[in-house]
Amino acid sequence: MHSKKIKVQIMKPGLLEDDCLVLGELLIKQLKIPTNQPLQLSFGSFRHNVKVIPLSRLDGIRISQGLAKSMALPARSTLRIFYRPQSSTIQLGPIIGVLISQDYPDVTERPFGPITQFCRELANACQRQGVFVYFFTPSHIGSSSSKVTGWLYADGWKKTELPAANVFYNRLTSRKLENKPSVQHFMKEVKSLYGSHYFNEKFLDKTEVFDALGKAPSLAGYMPESHLFRNYAMLKSMCSRHPIVFLKPIKGSLGKGIIRISRLDGGAYQTLTAQVGGTQKHNYASLSKLFTALSGKMKSTRYQIQQGLHLILMDRRPVDFRALVQKNRFGKWSVTSVVARIANDQHFVSNLARGGSLCTLKNAISRSTLPPAAKKRLNVRLKKAALDIALGIDQQIPAHFGELGIDLAVDQHGRIWLLEVNSKPSKNDNTPLGGSKIRPSVKQVIEYSRFLSGF
Repeated sequence: MHSKKIKVQIMKPGLLEDDCLVLGELLIKQLKIPTNQPLQLSFGSFRHNVKVIPLSRLDGIRISQGLAKSMALPARSTLRIFYRPQSSTIQLGPIIGVLISQDYPDVTERPFGPITQFCRELANACQRQGVFVYFFTPSHIGSSSSKVTGWLYADGWKKTELPAANVFYNRLTSRKLENKPSVQHFMKEVKSLYGSHYFNEKFLDKTEVFDALGKAPSLAGYMPESHLFRNYAMLKSMCSRHPIVFLKPIKGSLGKGIIRISRLDGGAYQTLTAQVGGTQKHNYASLSKLFTALSGKMKSTRYQIQQGLHLILMDRRPVDFRALVQKNRFGKWSVTSVVARIANDQHFVSNLARGGSLCTLKNAISRSTLPPAAKKRLNVRLKKAALDIALGIDQQIPAHFGELGIDLAVDQHGRIWLLEVNSKPSKNDNTPLGGSKIRPSVKQVIEYSRFLSGF
């Protein structure tokens, strides 16, 4: 049977032993918990031998103050409870540990900078579902994998020592932090010792994605021609086949450093480079001169060279689509949202960080330059493409993902193309944060974490 949501009552010192749990008789009966034998209490990596004391007309669970302190449980907690007869274990939880890049302990109102509001929203949603969540950074990982120092929300943010979680959700925004030996070792240990799950465990490089998905025949129709950029011969070959090509930093994000190359009359070429303040334009008399100019950048940055596409326009600006796909409470991929992203006047990329703007899918399709016949069922086709690609990532890349941001383009003929797959999609790219309302994207993180942990 499924887990039950219960309120945890922490007793005053001296009223209850640390090895005793008081449970309502109805709950004991529903979960088939034996009361005449020693049991184990499990809360993330925390383990403790206990005995159960039944009490009629009790809705929740009573534990001692000492036990609550060992578990790092604040007052008035709501958790889920589950009994596993095979191991005689009462499980409380689940615990979700969210790995973030940085904290600011001295800024009490915004301890996580710009993502504080998202963290608060997730904490509120977890509280409603009886899920325990905390937030920690790589610097909080110590020598023991059974504990981390992290942040809880309980009448304000507070920092404390916590058990390792049942499920870890990687929201690191830096490859350098993600690849730190301490982070890699910790995740390996908690998986091995406590059966913890770790999703969105790595960044995806553009070359890795296109090489992997290129092996799936069912995805061929979505894939623009794309290669790791190596030399002048490759540039010449791509430019001979496509009037526009793009160079994209394989480890880039937010549209930074993308170069658009287009043919001009008389054998000349033009580059447009996406920069913070706008687009930088250069003209070159020949392709070889263009390549010479690029050679310096190639020493420090590896690029993916990709076929350019003639995107549909909205208000005379290019538009593409960001699909947020997440695994649900059944562990299956589902589409949480699809939004249109319209490029800014000064940019040819649509990223919000480059001044792009958001628009609803329906509005973008109706106002686009697509012929009426191509507009029909485009929303359905975009969602199918996003799901197909997410399944392809699971099948072709040996890593655990629970959510993906999939950027799709539609050309003037209505054909759908893959632009990019992002394993750390922004939480501000789909629907805005708003008041006390919990967004579907946040709920889905909790649903999938409950699926993984068995709660």
